[in-house]
Amino acid sequence: MEIYLVRHTTPNIEKGVCYGQSDLGITESFAAEVEKIHQQIPIEDITKVYSSPLQRCKLLAKTFQKEITFDNRLKELNFGDWELQPWDLIHQKELNRWMNDFVNVEVPNGESYVMLQQRALDFFSSLDTDSEEKNIIVSHAGWIRSILAFIHKIPLKDSFSIQLNYGHIITIETTQQQFKITSGLNLS
Repeated sequence: MEIYLVRHTTPNIEKGVCYGQSDLGITESFAAEVEKIHQQIPIEDITKVYSSPLQRCKLLAKTFQKEITFDNRLKELNFGDWELQPWDLIHQKELNRWMNDFVNVEVPNGESYVMLQQRALDFFSSLDTDSEEKNIIVSHAGWIRSILAFIHKIPLKDSFSIQLNYGHIITIETTQQQFKITSGLNLS
């Protein structure tokens, strides 16, 4: 199986605001970003598209004009009580506790990064990695980083060294539950 992991396009939200599973729209640069993404993927060869059901992923997934499976396991980290709050207005004690161990500490009424990775791995284990299919997975930076950290055996706490811009594409080839990243990965 060949998988194209695609991060959604630029979301319509001000900088400095916490968001994860909030259902944000897209910016006016959407069409240009989509065109750039389409130029990098052999869309005619794609069998299936999997997507987070959040609007910023769903709208991109629909542009491929293929069968789409929306899956909640592809959503971004759930920031619970912090969703749509400016980072600098989040209670400092709660924020510091989470920042000191964001891998294991759950956001109030949300989840931890390890919980997100468990969802991501659950999704990946459901794929038939021995098939000859070429599939697209449209998701979010945290979700994609958690998968890439697993594949490269990078501790989750270090996964933010993986650069993922909006519309970023990572290509993965799979066989017998073995994963090989063939393009798009930039570890800094």
